[in-house]
Amino acid sequence: MRLYSRGQLILVGSGGVALALLLALGFGAFAPRSSASAPREPSTQVAEAAPPAAAGRAPLALDVQLTAEYTQDERENIDVYERLNEGVVNITTEVVAINWFMEPVPQDGGSGSGSIIDARGYVLTNYHVVKGAYKLFVNLADGSRLEAQVVGVDPENDLAVIKFEPPKGMRLTVLPYGDSSRLKVGQKVLAIGNPFGLERTLTRGIVSGLGRPVQKDEKTVIRDMIQTDASINPGNSGGPLLNSRGEIIGINTMIYTPSGGSVGVGFAVPVNTAKRIVPDLIKDGMVRRGWIELDSVQLFPALVEYMKQSGYAVSVEQGLLVSQTKKGGNADRAGLRGGATAVRYGRSVFYVGGDIITMVDGMKVASIADLYSALEDNKPGERVTVEYWRGGKKAVTEITLADRAQYVK
Repeated sequence: MRLYSRGQLILVGSGGVALALLLALGFGAFAPRSSASAPREPSTQVAEAAPPAAAGRAPLALDVQLTAEYTQDERENIDVYERLNEGVVNITTEVVAINWFMEPVPQDGGSGSGSIIDARGYVLTNYHVVKGAYKLFVNLADGSRLEAQVVGVDPENDLAVIKFEPPKGMRLTVLPYGDSSRLKVGQKVLAIGNPFGLERTLTRGIVSGLGRPVQKDEKTVIRDMIQTDASINPGNSGGPLLNSRGEIIGINTMIYTPSGGSVGVGFAVPVNTAKRIVPDLIKDGMVRRGWIELDSVQLFPALVEYMKQSGYAVSVEQGLLVSQTKKGGNADRAGLRGGATAVRYGRSVFYVGGDIITMVDGMKVASIADLYSALEDNKPGERVTVEYWRGGKKAVTEITLADRAQYVK
């Protein structure tokens, strides 16, 4: 997946170099101080964030006699790690491959990180960490390895919720949610994850940018990504990006790299996106989103030129050409029209002469990915405003959204 001509986006969910090699380079191991939180009563919702600390300062868990040895910044870092590192799990997967005899054979898959977000064993991670997994395992801070199950996935935001059953009497450290809408460029952030299989590693950095749109594939743009220079490497995927109070403000997802290693340009899905969709993932296993019932094609120069030569009024050169609408569907009822002249392009056949959509729900639409992105946070039954062009004239209509799961297969 390309972001720039000389670099690449790496989804950092797979294991990298061998642990033995890293140990040979001098990496040590240590046992973090236990900081398990008290269990909570079962609920139907994932736990919300704890109230922020007074005066914007993290509560210090260190012995008072030792605080003089560290700066305030160091004390914040140490406190966040000691309180919350056990709430970060290492996720490993098994996948099924086919051997020479065409028999399915389980084998090791990738690895990643996850945040415990509920005392019942719910873990928030990236979709690409668990994608295609035959079996899932979570490795806890006490060394136990427990099998987990996928509860729900949202490929559109590269998020997933998995669940394991904590042994009776085990108290889990639960990471609280923060508020990503209040982030500022320059704010300190901390990342805890399992890079290259090194469990519960802490890195620090700042918020380098906000509102970054990152195209994941031809149909998906993840909006409002958080850019950070906190080191993120293979194995960090799905782990938390934390503020200085220890609240989750993002889910570490990918890096931009020309070399395959972390160069200080990482991206995290904002936690407010996760807070919005996690209840749906737990309840339904998926996110119910609204949709406009039509088939469309992105305008491209050759198509625009063909339409002009064929006598169609083309007042814009960017947008979605409505090829067909579903009879009786929401687009049809709202008055949108498809085309009547069939055109073959490659293996595709579509119709020209229909309306050209340029804006949906206040967002400019120039591609299929833009349409998905514009409707990402809309539910079935909600109404959106659609701006379109017909015969050289701009028009506006309102559409009551259908259920995308029933229309897009």
